[in-house]
Amino acid sequence: MKQPTAFAPVLAVKNGTYDIDFYKNAFGAVETMRINNDDGSMHVAEFMIDDALFHLHEITQFSNTVTPLNAHGGTVTIGLLVDDVHAVFDRAVAAGATPTMPVTDFEYGWRQGEFIDPFGHKWTIERKL
Repeated sequence: MKQPTAFAPVLAVKNGTYDIDFYKNAFGAVETMRINNDDGSMHVAEFMIDDALFHLHEITQFSNTVTPLNAHGGTVTIGLLVDDVHAVFDRAVAAGATPTMPVTDFEYGWRQGEFIDPFGHKWTIERKL
């Protein structure tokens, strides 16, 4: 079976992270895999939001991992296309995201709202109008 081409972002989080439920609470993401460290903190986790796959991974000594925290800001914005931008945006804020731009309908034909998740990652929740 041929693997379909898709993006699968890996979001870096600080070492010693135990609670990654933000993604479940904000997006209804389903955790499909997790490997914990000996102390119970998360080493790597895999999530699905409908058909969209992404991973969380802690910083390791073998990589030059840049996180929003050690870079003093995000280096990438994650766009999540959904049917109901307002509902997903509001659920994410209720789950702990910090809004940076309210949901707005833009003249270029997109409805978008932006926030920073509890781990410092910037998200744009959006849909084409």
